[in-house]
This record gives sequence, structure tokens and C-alpha cells, in this order.
Amino acid sequence: MQTNFTAEQLKDSHVAESEKILRKCVHCGFCTATCPTFTLLGDELDSPRGRIYLIKDMLENDRPADDKIVKHIDRCLSCLACMTTCPSGVHYMHLVDHARAHIEKTYKRPLSDRIMRSVLAFVLPYPGRFRLALIGAFFGRPFARALKALGGPMAQVGAMLELAPVRAPGRGQLEGPGQYSPDKQEKKGRVALLGGCAQPVLNPAINDATIRLLRRAGYEVVLPKGEVCCGALVHHMGKEEASLENARRNVDVWLREADGEGLDAVLITASGCGTTIKDYGFMLRDDPAYAEKAAKVSALAKDITEFLSDIDLGTPVLKPGLTVAYHSACSMQHGQKITRQPKELLKAAGFDVRDVPEGHLCCGSAGTYNILQPEIARKLRDRKIANINKTTPDLIATGNIGCMTQIGLGTDIPILHTAELLDWVYGGPQPDGLSARHQSDAAE
Repeated sequence: MQTNFTAEQLKDSHVAESEKILRKCVHCGFCTATCPTFTLLGDELDSPRGRIYLIKDMLENDRPADDKIVKHIDRCLSCLACMTTCPSGVHYMHLVDHARAHIEKTYKRPLSDRIMRSVLAFVLPYPGRFRLALIGAFFGRPFARALKALGGPMAQVGAMLELAPVRAPGRGQLEGPGQYSPDKQEKKGRVALLGGCAQPVLNPAINDATIRLLRRAGYEVVLPKGEVCCGALVHHMGKEEASLENARRNVDVWLREADGEGLDAVLITASGCGTTIKDYGFMLRDDPAYAEKAAKVSALAKDITEFLSDIDLGTPVLKPGLTVAYHSACSMQHGQKITRQPKELLKAAGFDVRDVPEGHLCCGSAGTYNILQPEIARKLRDRKIANINKTTPDLIATGNIGCMTQIGLGTDIPILHTAELLDWVYGGPQPDGLSARHQSDAAE
């Protein structure tokens, strides 16, 4: 794609990076075939190619965002399926991230939208605040359907209430900060585990299962003091400075551990967080105090399934004999390019693993997308569940809490994190989400 940025514009490193990305696009349209919003809406401007044209026009002319571009950029899930499909290597993620930051700086949203985004940014990245919010959501949940029927801002409130669990889980047994020694064997290594923000509130069993699994495999696990939200949530809302501040704080925390007792890896059990942490090196590239340190942290970051695939988990203590539909989260398959390891781990553990048809399409979670764009998110969720049902599974496995919450809202099939299932098979307790029938099947 030909670009016409001025030399003055290209002095801005964000613009210069976007210009490089734009030049790689050859208008081929392969991205439209795998874009969820284009699949649903059929509008060229709701495809990656269409959004690229809009972003190019906005940045080249150095003008504030307008209603049109905000509408279509807001509809983008950042699922990154387009990056998997693109034959030219267009790094759409960095381009749309720049566009969102530009929108945040130059566009004044309607008051209701500003309030909703501010509330989400104030509550979700902070576990304490999120727990309190869920108490309020419990009382508001009966009104969710009525609010959604009203449309507009009320539909967003209704979607938010609908996503809240009927009963908020208690705190995890192994919640940080803390340090957990290997279980009855010589230490093979030491890892940090991202505690997370929304995940330990919505499903603390995931980190508990992960820690048990790692300890049995001989690893010391640390949940460091001072860790904060990875920054993904505010990053995808265009709040650049807030996301970078979170990144800096986490870089300091993890390097303190790495330079102290040492770290083999920084492990992440939410793939949406993993995609962002692996990008810290890029996000902080212009910060002379953090560029090198952030790159070190990004190099240490691994999804839990990446790490587990390279270590010895021992021998399974039971044969589950269950059919699992594996839902590959967008941030896993498109953001981190992890497609093989989770399924291989589940197969080695004795599960019959089945791929979900149209597995490249997003489930509609996408961070806060299912709150800010509830109608599109609902259609994507229903489509995803229909495809899952085609595999006739006993269980659904995935590696991202957002997907678990989104898909679980529309089906009675148990949906569990990959780490929970592996922990169970290799000697841990039965996950709460499994029925008595599943337990008896596994015991046979």
C-alpha cells in the first residue's frame, strides 16, 4: 500500500511504525474471509482491510477520529484472525492499537460511553473492587434481560450484569502473594505465575490447579508481591499511558524475582494477558529506562501450556475417557500462535480431543467487547456454541477466562481451563465444574 506521510509525521515512532505496517498491505482481501465482524455484518469497513483504509486516512491527514472511524474500530474484536490469514505479514494488532490510542486522545465519546468505559477501567483490573462490584451485580442480575431489551447504553449495563456469576466464588486456596515449594521432590526450577485481576475473582480454581500441577512436577511457584493487572484491558480501550504504567510495574516485579532467586519463566494462565505481556518489549520500546528490561520479561513470558509441554508431568493417575471440544482462544491461536501444545497435553492425559468447526472465529468475549458490543458478541457466542455442539463433547476446554465466561453463559456443557483438567488427571482434585457422571466415567 502506498503511503504519503510527511517527514515530520514520521518523526513520531508510533506513526513511523504504523506506516511500515500499512506499506505491507497489498489489498488482497484474504483477511475478510476470517474476520468475525465481516462474516456477520458483510460491511467492508467492518473488515481488517476496510479498517486499514480508515486508519490510513486518519493518520495520514493527521486528523481527529470521527464518528465513522470510531464505529468501525470499536466493532473490531482484536481477535487477530486476520494476522493468521495475511500472506504479507501485516501486523494489524499494532496498527489497531495505535488507532485506538489516537481515538482516545482526539475523540470525545458520548457521556454514557465515557462513563461505561471509565467504570470498566476502574473496576475490572482491581480484584478487590471487582469482588465488591459482583456483590452489587448479584442484586442487579434479575434486571439484566429487561435492560438489554432497552438497547443503547442500557443494553451494555444488561450485558455486564448477565456476565456476572450467579454466585461469586470465594478466594483461591493458593492466592498470592506467596511462594510455594515443590511437592515432595527435588526442585527442578522456579517460575512466577501471573495472579491476574478478573480471573482469580471469577475462577480462582484455575491458579490453584496450576500451582498444584507445577509443584507436583518439581517447580517452585512464586506469586510476587506488587504485581498488577497486565494492562490488556485498558490497552484495548486506547488508554495507552495506563497500560504502559501497568507494564512498567510488572516488569519491575518480575525482574526483581529473576535477578534475585531466579526465574525459568513468567507463566500466564489467561491467554489474553499472555498476548499483551509478550508484547511488553514493543510497547515500551521508546522508554529508555524500560525498553531492555521489558524485552527480557517478554522473552520470559510463556502460556502455561507452552511450559507444560516441555516438562515431565509424570503418569496420569486416572483415565478420563471423556470427549473434549477444545476451544482455541483467539489470543492463543492468533495472538501467540499456540495451536499444538494444549491439544497434545489433553490427548496425552487421556482425553478424546476434538477441534471445533470454524475454530478461527471469535466467541465474542474479547476483553470487554461482550459488554461494549453486546449484540455482535451474542451472535458470535451463539455461533460458537452451535459449532461446539457439533462435536458432541462431554466437556469444553480452553485457556482464557474471558472465553470461559462468554461461552458458559450460553451452554450447560461444563467448560474448564486446560490446567484444571490436567491437574485432575495427574493427581489433583476433581474440578467443581464436572458432574458426578463425569467423575464415574473417569473412574472406570
